[in-house]
Amino acid sequence: MFFTGDPTTRKRVDLGGRSSKERDRQKLIEQTRLERNRRLWLRQQNSAAIKIQKCFRGRKAVEAEHDKVRDQFYRTYGKSYLNINRQSFGPDSEFLRNLFFFFNAQNNGDFTVLVETCRLLLQLVQDNGDIISLFGGVDYLTNHALVDYRVKQLAFCCIQAVYHNREQLKDQVLMTPWESSEPAVVLLEVVVLLIDQKLPWACKIVGYLLQRNVFTLFREIVLVGKENRRPNNCVGKAPSLERMLSMIISHVGQKPCICPHIDPLCSFSSQMLTIPFLWQLFPSLKEVFATRELSRHYTHQMALCVQGHANVLPNDVSAEYPGYACLLGNMLETAGVTLSQPDCSFEMAIDLAAVTTFLLETLPPIKSSSRETRESSTLAEDDAALPDEMEIVLNRDLEQQITNAINSRFLLQLTNVLFGEISLNGSHYGLDEKEVTAVGAACAFLNVIFNTLPLERIMTILAYRTDLVRVLWNFMKQCHEKQRWSSLPEQLLHLPADVPGWLLPLAVFCPVYKHMLMIVDNEEFYEQEKPLSLKDIRCLIIILRQALWQLLWVNPMAHNNAVKQMMNTSAYRRNPVESIKHRAVLDGTKANDIMKRAPFLVPFTSRVKIFNSQLLAARQRNGAHGVFTRNRFRIRRDHILEDAYNQMSALSEEDLRGLIRVAFVNEFGVEEAGIDGGGIFKDFMENITRAAFDVQYGLFKETADHLLYPNPGSGMIHEQHLQFFHFLGTLLAKAMFEGILVDIPFATFFLSKLKQKFNYLNDLPSLDPELYRHLIFLKHYQGDISELELYFVIVNNEYGEQTEEELLPGGRNNRVTNENVITFIHLVSNHRLNFQIRQQSSHFLRGFQQLIQKDWIDMFNEHELQLLISGSLESLDVDDLRLHTNYAGGYHSEHYVIEMFWEVLKGFSLEKQKKFLKFVTGCSRGPLLGFKFLEPLFCIQRAAGSASEEALDRLPTSATCMNLLKLPPYRSKQQLETKIALRYKC
Repeated sequence: MFFTGDPTTRKRVDLGGRSSKERDRQKLIEQTRLERNRRLWLRQQNSAAIKIQKCFRGRKAVEAEHDKVRDQFYRTYGKSYLNINRQSFGPDSEFLRNLFFFFNAQNNGDFTVLVETCRLLLQLVQDNGDIISLFGGVDYLTNHALVDYRVKQLAFCCIQAVYHNREQLKDQVLMTPWESSEPAVVLLEVVVLLIDQKLPWACKIVGYLLQRNVFTLFREIVLVGKENRRPNNCVGKAPSLERMLSMIISHVGQKPCICPHIDPLCSFSSQMLTIPFLWQLFPSLKEVFATRELSRHYTHQMALCVQGHANVLPNDVSAEYPGYACLLGNMLETAGVTLSQPDCSFEMAIDLAAVTTFLLETLPPIKSSSRETRESSTLAEDDAALPDEMEIVLNRDLEQQITNAINSRFLLQLTNVLFGEISLNGSHYGLDEKEVTAVGAACAFLNVIFNTLPLERIMTILAYRTDLVRVLWNFMKQCHEKQRWSSLPEQLLHLPADVPGWLLPLAVFCPVYKHMLMIVDNEEFYEQEKPLSLKDIRCLIIILRQALWQLLWVNPMAHNNAVKQMMNTSAYRRNPVESIKHRAVLDGTKANDIMKRAPFLVPFTSRVKIFNSQLLAARQRNGAHGVFTRNRFRIRRDHILEDAYNQMSALSEEDLRGLIRVAFVNEFGVEEAGIDGGGIFKDFMENITRAAFDVQYGLFKETADHLLYPNPGSGMIHEQHLQFFHFLGTLLAKAMFEGILVDIPFATFFLSKLKQKFNYLNDLPSLDPELYRHLIFLKHYQGDISELELYFVIVNNEYGEQTEEELLPGGRNNRVTNENVITFIHLVSNHRLNFQIRQQSSHFLRGFQQLIQKDWIDMFNEHELQLLISGSLESLDVDDLRLHTNYAGGYHSEHYVIEMFWEVLKGFSLEKQKKFLKFVTGCSRGPLLGFKFLEPLFCIQRAAGSASEEALDRLPTSATCMNLLKLPPYRSKQQLETKIALRYKC
């Protein structure tokens, strides 16, 4: 502020309307409040200090009193060898009262006294056998309150003593009383003695121990002991700790048990079942736990926690042994025994499905180690996969425990119990609550299984050995017919409220049904109408179309938002609902979603236009600098394949996308006349593809239908065969990239490799029809297949050299039986269709994807992909060709020779038209979208020097590089037809 010359000062005005007195008052109030809070804080500090001092003085006083009683106890009963007898345990004796008063489990002297006391107790009971009179005297009922208190204290003191000294006793805690009388064994044996269910105080002791959360103590004892476990020399004899745990868990939940409910965090399920491989330590405990009532009780207890989303698991033992995975493994290991019991209840199966579903959701995906999965991979062995961020890696043995438990027997038992009372007769099928619950539980469990475990382990079982497909289909069909989908989320607790009720059943049904179709032959599908009738298949198509319409068009945004949120979490792949949604929708517009997830809903011609636009955009991106970075090949016609391989393999991906010009060199090393404006390159591509894919060259073989596929024995012919397959993949991609049609018919099972898909039994007839017939014979064989002496091996025969290969580890010793014949059929098909050509296909794919992106061809199936490569198989549209034809050399559209030519061509048969087109353009098929897309356009030119009579006897000629027909001016239609037929062998 600057001085203005005015000596007066202006009065400060509070724009808020408050006076200075009001501001001072508010300041005083604030200061008073702060001072009051400071005094309160000081009083609280003083009060806390006084309490600590009192507690400290009180604790010191208690410790002094403990020491006083302890000294008196030692003087009375002796410090080393106790001066006690049978009467010392009676209700009138002060022995136990004094011992419990001063006992400290961490005091070595107290520990020794307790051990010797327990040792004497065991001896007395062994000699007399009457433990009730030992503690209760003549009349237990009169003294039961005191006696019950003392035995509860004694049992807990024994457990405390072992717990606090577990490091020193780690070699003893898993011993049996038959092999040792070490302190830990003595203490635990006393607990076993006291909680015998025949004793009147057993329930009270167990209840007291549970209130003191003893399972948390047992957990630590076991974890220390298992690391120092010694072989059990007493066969059939369980360790004291195992016997004690068996008695405690078998007591809980039994009538007339009155044990109180405890915190789930401290329960047996949370504390003990989360110990890795618990049943390996305690096999007898496993048998006790697997009994119907016990497993039902503890499974239901865990199911209640799952429904309440309560986190009741202790800290993990280690990163590779997470508690939820250990709990899952231990539960599944006993679940098979429980489900196999004839009186296993529906409610038990529902609880088990709920708990295992919840635990499986948190499990990282488990990769299969079987040869089946490795062989079916389309990637070569040296392909490195990028690891997931913060990937959780389970211990291999723990993974094995889980996957081994979810075997065929378990899946059969679970589905049988869940679906046991559901009718498979659609006319009597009703959507009652029990059936909806069963379907919901099974679908939630199986959907998580599909996202977690290797599918080859479970799909065959579900498809061929359970009624899952029929049950789910009847369920979905009834829901569809009765329009009851909207009410299902209220009953399916596994689903959020906004999820369509058909989503989960459909997501489980489709992959299992698809697996069944992989091995269904035509007779079964059409004549026997298995696995579904043709009428039901039509209904299924309607349901699928409606589902796709709902997911991809009607309400895609809700699903998209949910997927985005889930993708920000580490577990989104394992969520049973969001994982299904993620399969159905991706980010982007509705149309984009449909093109990516359901392209078959879009007309083929529309998809071809999109594909061509993608190619055009890619060419234009590289065309701006293509003129300046043009690559020029010098190709010897008699060494076209070798020269092209050497020169094209040296190009980068960017150069491959650019223009390539070709100059042919004759046998004298002189370049042929002519400038490549695109026509010579087209001629080069036609010639090289014809040479490279010729079966005589040895890289490809033909099926009986003359369709090409990689030669499994190509390595026996060409040392660098894999590099050649990479080159051929690039070559085919370059032809497609430049819009050049090549007349190369590929086998469907090889085209599937360009889409990175697997092949199955239904693809085998095109490769080996005889092998297919043999496999179908095995599938329908009514006798004992094991008598056929087949094993899991296959014989490869390439160029007279036979080699035997195992389909599974140990396959030479694994006989094919009625139980595993479906697996054998799958493995044989997989070997021939996937494994034998995996390296060739993988290198071909790498070269192909240098120019053609995967998402460009994902819009098409294998048959449509062949059309993209070679053009349309339909009849030649002569009118369309005429509409898009240029003329030269004096010809025009109304010239009489041209008029005759079109009449002749239109009168040819389709076979003759295809031959004519091949000799003029190099390909027997026309462009998919019409001849307006033929590059360059078809042209008819008057043959040079054709005015003379001698010239009229000449045959027409063509230049396929320019799609050019050189036609003499024949004088009659008959002459023109004859000459064309002679020249093009039409």
